[in-house]
Amino acid sequence: MTEHPAGATSPTLSPPYDADVLIIGAGPVGMALAVALAGSRQRVLLIDSRQRDAWIDDPRALALSHGSRQLLERLNAWNAMAGTPIRQIHVSQRGGFGRTMLSTEDYGTPALGYVMRYRDLAAALAARIKPEQLIDQCSVDTIETGREETTLTFTREGTIHRITAKLIVHAEGTPERGPEITVRDYDQHAIVAEVRPASGHNNRAWERFTPDGPLALLPLGQDYSVVFTVPPVKAARLLKLNDENFLAALQEQFGKRLEFVSTGPRAGFPLALRCRTQLAQRRQVWIGNTAQSLHPVSGQGFNLGLRDAWELAESLFDQSDAGNPTALATYAKGRQFDRRGSIAFTDGIVRLFSNDLAPISFARGIGLLALDLYPPLRHFVAKRMIWGARAWP
Repeated sequence: MTEHPAGATSPTLSPPYDADVLIIGAGPVGMALAVALAGSRQRVLLIDSRQRDAWIDDPRALALSHGSRQLLERLNAWNAMAGTPIRQIHVSQRGGFGRTMLSTEDYGTPALGYVMRYRDLAAALAARIKPEQLIDQCSVDTIETGREETTLTFTREGTIHRITAKLIVHAEGTPERGPEITVRDYDQHAIVAEVRPASGHNNRAWERFTPDGPLALLPLGQDYSVVFTVPPVKAARLLKLNDENFLAALQEQFGKRLEFVSTGPRAGFPLALRCRTQLAQRRQVWIGNTAQSLHPVSGQGFNLGLRDAWELAESLFDQSDAGNPTALATYAKGRQFDRRGSIAFTDGIVRLFSNDLAPISFARGIGLLALDLYPPLRHFVAKRMIWGARAWP
């Protein structure tokens, strides 16, 4: 995609579209923003490169905090039947002392969080989107930014079209490399799979820190959704193993607290922290993974993106000009505390726990023990995982 200054020449395009808010990307974060703006003075349009309802066969699992459930309920988009509640989280380190347990009874909530398939969340949000609000199967060609509006051109089925909008919201996915993006490569890959435990999970999640990286087990239906973090070379080997040998490797990494009896298909992807330095520019704003892509440890990424969408909707709801620079600057400034806190939290955990140095292992054990023995500290951490910056102080 290229960006041109206002006044650049363009070919003759048809048919014309226009909107107050144009959202690029019809994933859960983009759709959540569109739903949140329903009933506002903003005319909202979404465009997506994928076919409409492309998520229908997407098997991925999402970790949703209870705070995200509350936001989705306010959007009438909470799929209660599809979410598996997390009522306890057991946190420990492999081969070292110290552990802590987070429990829903301490926070007056029905669950600390939930695990839901991507497709089920997307379906609940898509049901709130009018069919005419979404243009699918299109590729963005150019964006021209002017003082009063933006013009975006896209190609669909071989035809070039143009959309004018007061504001363009980028929600299309992980940011690419560029001058506005800072990247920290963790030199880790995540192997994801669903495994069946020998006995029921009792709605307990596990966050197990190992020298290779975090190993998370999240209850999903009768199974666990596993995020197995390892170095790239080890990830390649794990993906080539048959089911029996993969389960043996997982068992060795996790320890003997659980027994695994079967596994589904596996997939792997590299892990990096990618952050956009500026959330807003003239008549453009970035939310969700397009603004920041986090390590999956503690499951903060999507929840942070959903809060982006909610707060942006609040900023735009009554604006006569959706691209008002003062409103966008206020939104971007207001998101920094939550954003920086979530990034620092996940990045700090990865850097602290992904090694096997004895002094650091000892310090980790002391930290976990302190969380377990000093409830105010444990509650401080848990509340920020559940509600983000809204839980402050």
